[in-house]
Amino acid sequence: MIKKDINQNDILNKELLNIIDYNYLFNEKPINRIKTKPTLKNSLNQLDALKKKIQKSNLTKISEKIVFSYGNVQSPLMIVGDSPGKIDTELGKPFMSETGNLLDKMLNAIKIKRENIYTTNVVNYLIPEDKNLEQSELNSYSIFLKDHISIINPKILIVMGSLAMEIIIGKGKKISEERGKWKDVIIQNNVYKTIITFHPNYLLRKPDQKKYSWQDLKIIRREIDKKNIFI
Repeated sequence: MIKKDINQNDILNKELLNIIDYNYLFNEKPINRIKTKPTLKNSLNQLDALKKKIQKSNLTKISEKIVFSYGNVQSPLMIVGDSPGKIDTELGKPFMSETGNLLDKMLNAIKIKRENIYTTNVVNYLIPEDKNLEQSELNSYSIFLKDHISIINPKILIVMGSLAMEIIIGKGKKISEERGKWKDVIIQNNVYKTIITFHPNYLLRKPDQKKYSWQDLKIIRREIDKKNIFI
């Protein structure tokens, strides 16, 4: 959900979100933009509890092995991708194999090492090739992701891929039109500075689109430098 003034359209939007059960918050009270960073121990405990909650859920999966996250829990930079692949599932980490190699190159291009940031996916299990996620499953993953982002509490949220974009900012959007623009996304009454870009897996299939991702990466680097964010 993108931050905006409350008006009649917001009331209608709230009713719509209630129907699809995405459970995002609308509130006329001032948004708390500052959230105290939890201790590492608290963050790890919260993440472990969230992981167990996902594992106990009724989500359809073809593997019992969850692909939860990778990287620095206390990083100011968080990347959310779409869903894990087979290699990701085998290793239990997101953005592995060729996709991970390309992501490493993308981050290195703006002087960031992947181990210094935090990565996860909207979907935490390998999706069967002949399976389309049910709306109820997307709703569940949306709730889990919202909790995940809130625990990490990043200063910059990078959304990679169409599914991640849909879950975080809503349906009916084209990633080619939304990428490269900063958005204020409200999650659990906190505002997260968010930018959308192409998923590395898409870039492997469409290498001619890498030039646009490079533009997005430079925008991200400028914001990091502007805010004096240390990664």
